[in-house]
Amino acid sequence: MVLEIRISNFYSIQDEVVLDFRAANIKSANAKALGNNIFETSHGNILKTIVMYGANASGKSNIIKAIRYCHSMIFQSHLHNENTKFNFVPFKFDKQANKPSKYFIRFVLHDIEYEYAFALYQDKIVTETLHYYPKGRIKEIFTREESKGKSKSDKYTFNDLIKRPMDVAESTSNKTLFISRASQMDRVIAKDIFNYFHSKFILNYLNFGISAIEHFSTINKNQLIQTLKIADSDIVDVQVKVLKKPTKSINADLTNMTLSVEDIVQDHIQIKTFHRANPSIAFDFLTEESEGTKKLFFIMLTILDIIRHDKILLIDEIEESLHPKIIEYIFNMFNAGSQAQLLCTTHNTIPLNLKKMRRDQIYFVNKKINGSTDLYSLYDYSDFRDTMDVEKAYLQGRFDAIPLIDESSSNFKSIMDEK
Repeated sequence: MVLEIRISNFYSIQDEVVLDFRAANIKSANAKALGNNIFETSHGNILKTIVMYGANASGKSNIIKAIRYCHSMIFQSHLHNENTKFNFVPFKFDKQANKPSKYFIRFVLHDIEYEYAFALYQDKIVTETLHYYPKGRIKEIFTREESKGKSKSDKYTFNDLIKRPMDVAESTSNKTLFISRASQMDRVIAKDIFNYFHSKFILNYLNFGISAIEHFSTINKNQLIQTLKIADSDIVDVQVKVLKKPTKSINADLTNMTLSVEDIVQDHIQIKTFHRANPSIAFDFLTEESEGTKKLFFIMLTILDIIRHDKILLIDEIEESLHPKIIEYIFNMFNAGSQAQLLCTTHNTIPLNLKKMRRDQIYFVNKKINGSTDLYSLYDYSDFRDTMDVEKAYLQGRFDAIPLIDESSSNFKSIMDEK
């Protein structure tokens, strides 16, 4: 499970923004009635979902993009060469290019809490740390500070959890995260951390891709079909045949998720669907079903696996191509799960209802005067009572985070008359 994420100096993000999945101590009647929106652990009560709202160009997508990029560094930095330039940009104003970009995540793995963080410029990594709480007290696993000297022994400190850590450090350049190299070199703690990000933190529906199909046999097919039916699909049966197992993992570009469903699965599987009108006639899923049906199928397939295995799903614009009622259904699926988590952005205001979402589950993203991204939650508004209409207040601009539009007739007339 993820507890907290902190990001600074990525894209439109200048000052540190914080996403906190640790539930606040809210004692209102509404919050008490939403017991399924959280799960209890030895690390406290944890939110199952967080949703971010904001105007276009406020930076919602950049928060998602920054998390994806930082995770791509964990997955791929051991492949970087000396001439690699990292594929992100820091905040462009206020001389932020001269300051490092930073990522911090607090998470739980095997019921032990970890903190992992790193800082980097576009051409080099400058710091990296991993700590854990084996008995409730923080302990260092390793610390890396590239500015401390020329030798690896100057730059790194370790406890005794990682075997032969200096062997890894000696082969870790300033283009590579130590955790990425150590995982590649078969070090146990590093492999556990790498696998947490790779298998537990799902960065998009499509990034799940072929893995979703590989897990199809472990998912109750009737459950999948029933889920599609509830979401208003007239599909009554699905048949999946694996044509060719992939020889390596197939992933979309972790920065912009450019692959389509067809790119991911068309050479590997054959999917036949059968409809209510005539269940004996087969449809080729990839060529004969609508784009909306294809997307819905993979969404539901992905979500069922995520909820079953307590994973974390990261989605930008969750409402894209989906009816508002389906979005509500997806939130309800997570609420019905055990410890699966969802972080998403949306313009759909249906969840802005304190009988459906807790105040600490609702975040707003706003663009500051200097163009940077600001992130804050409804819980930060201590004067906002649970009896108030959140949707109405949001659309009226109470929390900022909406576009500023001049709707006067004179303004429209001037635009239409302009030649």
